[in-house]
Amino acid sequence: MSYAKAADGTRVAYQLRGTGSPLVLLAGQANDHRWWDGVREDFHASHATITIDYRGTGDSDKPDVPYSTRLLADDVRAVLDELGVERADVYGTSMGGRVAQWLAVDQPHRVRSLVLGCTSPGGPHAVERDERVRKALAGGDPVTRRAALLDLMYTPAWLAAHPGPHHTVGDPAMPAFARARHLVASNRHDAWDVLPRISCPTLVVHGTDDLLNPVANAHLLARRVPGARLELLAGARHAYFEEFRAIAGPLVSDFID
Repeated sequence: MSYAKAADGTRVAYQLRGTGSPLVLLAGQANDHRWWDGVREDFHASHATITIDYRGTGDSDKPDVPYSTRLLADDVRAVLDELGVERADVYGTSMGGRVAQWLAVDQPHRVRSLVLGCTSPGGPHAVERDERVRKALAGGDPVTRRAALLDLMYTPAWLAAHPGPHHTVGDPAMPAFARARHLVASNRHDAWDVLPRISCPTLVVHGTDDLLNPVANAHLLARRVPGARLELLAGARHAYFEEFRAIAGPLVSDFID
């Protein structure tokens, strides 16, 4: 395991795989690098992939302090510094897309191209998920909540053919306080005012059947980020990058290449 040290001294675990031009892969809320298991190798024909365990997850330190998506972007910068990477392509999904937005705004010289997957601008301009979705994720026992989350991530047909394990439903070893810190960080994200400052080529990708993060947010991002290209995957839910990898992988690879 390799580590970088953030500005506040937090140790951030990272994983480097493959060779070639660096591609940073950023996972969703309360998830570690395993979010990308089984998918990251799709990029290894021409890229070295860099994943991280967000603070509070995986092998990274878990300080009980306020988290924000901007702070997590600073942690990514620390990893790039540790690796000596001056410039990289950045692909963020879900909360990782929110983190990626700050990286592109605050460190524009570090981001060669940007892919924002199943994410949103946050703040009052974002389109919130339906009340029924919020209740399904908040109520009932842990088994019921996990089933509800899996249904939001994947289609029933795909789940029937892929019984798991599923690494997109959270780091099971994550302490409760860190899980809460991640939730607050994601919920308080608001990059609306600074999105027009993103200057690198940007691709916005979203599943048309994503109820966890409504597809309307993809349209908002594509209009807000100058020159952004929008690609919608018909029938895909939140974890489009895994279930629809045969489409999403080449789509992203072609864009960043």
